Amino acid sequence: MPLKQPDIEALVDLFGQSDWDEMHLEIDGEELFLSRDSRALASAGAGAASAPAAAAPAPIAAAPTTAPAAPAAASGGRPDSWVVVKAPNLGTFYRASAPDAAPYVTLGATVAPETELCLIEVMKLFTTVRAGLSGIVREIVAADGEMVEYGSELFWIELV
Repeated sequence: MPLKQPDIEALVDLFGQSDWDEMHLEIDGEELFLSRDSRALASAGAGAASAPAAAAPAPIAAAPTTAPAAPAAASGGRPDSWVVVKAPNLGTFYRASAPDAAPYVTLGATVAPETELCLIEVMKLFTTVRAGLSGIVREIVAADGEMVEYGSELFWIELV
């Protein structure tokens, strides 16, 4: 029995009202991982989808940091020094905190591990995606306002 949207919403609501630190649920190979710890995604496992613990009225919620993936052998002709940053969960990709705000990063921007790259919103829960490494933004793959899936390529960063 796969997880359905109403089930996920109910679980997120339950978690938000609880005093739990983490919740990890696996049903028929699908995983849901919720945590109040912004560093928890790294230890959650490669297949876990995640969401921040509480709803934010504005896109300011501290959320899991996305660990960049290792350079792939078939990286579409990109140099070996480029590393992809992937979506930590499904949702809507936003380059800025508000429609009239400047984007978090632009092409050519120098980033540090804690640099905010974008937001991903699902059901009014905002996940801040951080660079996770030092480098230069070389490609922005996702379009602003686009729906992205867990594991979708968002950015390519050249290691420096």
